[in-house]
Amino acid sequence: MQRVTILGLGLVGGSIGLGLRRWSATNGEGGQPALEVTGFDTDLEQQSYAEKLKAVDRTVWDLAKAVREADLIVVCTPVAAMEETFVDIAPHLKHGAVVTDTGSTKAQVLEWANRLLPRTVAFVGGHPMAGKSQSIEAAEADLFKGATWCVAPSINASEDAIRNVLGMIAALGAEPFFIDPVEHDAFVAGVSHLPFVLSAALMRSVSRDPSWRDMKTLTAGGFRDVSRLASGSPAMHRDILLTNRDAIGRWIDAYIATLTEVRETLRKAPEDASAPLTEFFDQARDARAEWATQTTREGELLQGTEADLSPEKLGDQMSRMLLGGFARRRKNVLERTGGAAQRRGKRDA
Repeated sequence: MQRVTILGLGLVGGSIGLGLRRWSATNGEGGQPALEVTGFDTDLEQQSYAEKLKAVDRTVWDLAKAVREADLIVVCTPVAAMEETFVDIAPHLKHGAVVTDTGSTKAQVLEWANRLLPRTVAFVGGHPMAGKSQSIEAAEADLFKGATWCVAPSINASEDAIRNVLGMIAALGAEPFFIDPVEHDAFVAGVSHLPFVLSAALMRSVSRDPSWRDMKTLTAGGFRDVSRLASGSPAMHRDILLTNRDAIGRWIDAYIATLTEVRETLRKAPEDASAPLTEFFDQARDARAEWATQTTREGELLQGTEADLSPEKLGDQMSRMLLGGFARRRKNVLERTGGAAQRRGKRDA
């Protein structure tokens, strides 16, 4: 039986535990589960809730004891806490153990791991591209199903160690994606970190205006959608930015340049600004349509954007106009997914 220890029992750690325990129960031999999942969290109330939720087989109140016999240690703490976590667990890891993480940045985490963990263990960096609320109350076994799971092994990680982590990812239903840690940080800075900076900047900009008291009564779906990420954990967002400063700084510069371009266009006469503004919004719409119509190997929409692409949202005319080929592609995708739903309905009946 392989022993897995999860350090940090929030949404991600709890969901990993639930997914692994479900897989373990169906893949054991002789009536015994394939894994023993141990949980640890500095928040004792959260640790107790994880045990009550059956996200772990057991919890341990002592960090050294939690990792001492573990074959695989999954560090699900906030990024800023990982350096101290590596220091604390290093003396207690057994020879041949594998350590992985779920942090949103990778270059800094791998540097800490390479410097602080003993050479007798292997570190394989990880980052599941899935999440919602930060609370373990929202944990679910299927949180990572179909999600991309970035994998960034350290230099000294053996093939066996990498396979061990890939096995965990497969058990959780995610898709591994090998990536260089610096490249990872540059990519997620644009598609993950920049959005919550922009969301927070929007909230600060409008809420500081003297008219906000009256203006907020006019807010609707667009404002709700763009401002949603501002409700996330300030400490988590702070720590992510501090461990990815250069990459997020470059994306902020690029965003400022785009806004500056729009502002300069608005300073022109209306007859001179009309065409550039139309092109600006056309390009943005087309780029999002291309992103929204990506499909998985099973032919389903990769980003779960069915509602965004529905005729009700777009309007019939826009549906027909939507990039020509992309509209047909969306139709084919929805037909396939709709057919699959009908087949499932017949089976259930």
